[in-house]
Amino acid sequence: MLMKARDDGPKPGTPPETAAQSSAPGPSKLEKEGQRPTQPVYQIQNRGMGASASSSVVDPMVGQSKLLPPEKMKHSIKLVDDQMNWCDSAMEYLRDQTDMLVVGVIGLQGAGKSTVMSLLSANTPEEDQRAYVFRAQTQEIKERGGNQSTGIDFFITQERVIFLDTQPILSPSILDHLINNDRKLPPEYNLPHTYVEMQSLQIAAFLFTVCHVVIVVQDWFTDLNLYRFLQTAEMCKPSTPSASHDSTGSSGSDDGAEYYPHIVFIQNKAGLDDFCPRNLKNMHMVVDKLMAHSHLKYKGTLSMLDCNIFPGLGQDYLTTEVNMFLLPVQENDSDDGLTKAGLAPGTYPLFSLLPGYKGHPAFSTLVHKLRSRILAMPRCQLSHTILTEKNWFHYAARIWDGVKKSSALSEYSRLLC
Repeated sequence: MLMKARDDGPKPGTPPETAAQSSAPGPSKLEKEGQRPTQPVYQIQNRGMGASASSSVVDPMVGQSKLLPPEKMKHSIKLVDDQMNWCDSAMEYLRDQTDMLVVGVIGLQGAGKSTVMSLLSANTPEEDQRAYVFRAQTQEIKERGGNQSTGIDFFITQERVIFLDTQPILSPSILDHLINNDRKLPPEYNLPHTYVEMQSLQIAAFLFTVCHVVIVVQDWFTDLNLYRFLQTAEMCKPSTPSASHDSTGSSGSDDGAEYYPHIVFIQNKAGLDDFCPRNLKNMHMVVDKLMAHSHLKYKGTLSMLDCNIFPGLGQDYLTTEVNMFLLPVQENDSDDGLTKAGLAPGTYPLFSLLPGYKGHPAFSTLVHKLRSRILAMPRCQLSHTILTEKNWFHYAARIWDGVKKSSALSEYSRLLC
């Protein structure tokens, strides 16, 4: 009798050709179909595809480049040059992502716009101002009454916050330069001062359309012409539908068809008297009265009381609180602070018992609180679609072109003449 192992033969009922394949040496059925259990997944997907597989494989260097952080900007670049022409150099710093915040600034000449924007974006008060990303006025320019910024400057942080610094509005130095250098005016303008005012209105109307937050910097309280200018720019603002139907906004949010940004008033170079609670309350009341008919969101998003700058004041002290923030004169820690505030040393003995305290928190502390509040501003949709950074750039370019060709601004310019 011959004994035979059962594994060496085919199972009962197995077809002859199947038995031959299973007993023959060579790759198993799983291997023949490219599904070896111990094979890595990426090899399974590319097995048996030939030349087409190598062309579809993602380059590891390309994949790593997508994970790298975006290029860090070292200084600002031009978005609009001094001739009011659009520039494309900012496009290389933008990404295809939607989590961004756009902050713009306007103000009169010498108010400190570039300094404030540098401190909000990338610099600290301890740094040399010559290293600021938005170049501030040099001593020479201050002495001859000139302006440092021209057009609109662009800077984006690693946190994807876009900052737009602008030339001073209604600037006498720009008007002086225009007249003394015999620059030819565009054919639609007859007088130089009309052209300078229209430039300012174009910039303000542009910021009101493409920014989440617009900062208004002033170094004394208050210029009624500035508020008149803001309302004129709001009147000439391009019509921009918004997809946001948030009805919990501040004053002016009843018109859901139009987009209006949050506006923040910064009282720069504030003195000691400005930090007096009674004077602060009067300042808020005046701004609220002047902006009562505006659709700009000037209330409800930035509070100095919430920043704990005045710990003794309750939340109900400022019944008409607007988006206002006070910054003192930037200075070194010395006794010169009281002198600059209009107080002789020794006038307030309490200050000598509190080293470093000059009637308000330190300048660096207030800048830090302001920066935190600005970056926490709501980020509403700027248009009817959700914009990425690159889409925002193209959208802003169309808005700038539309502002320069605006019929409302042209009609206003004709009435000025």
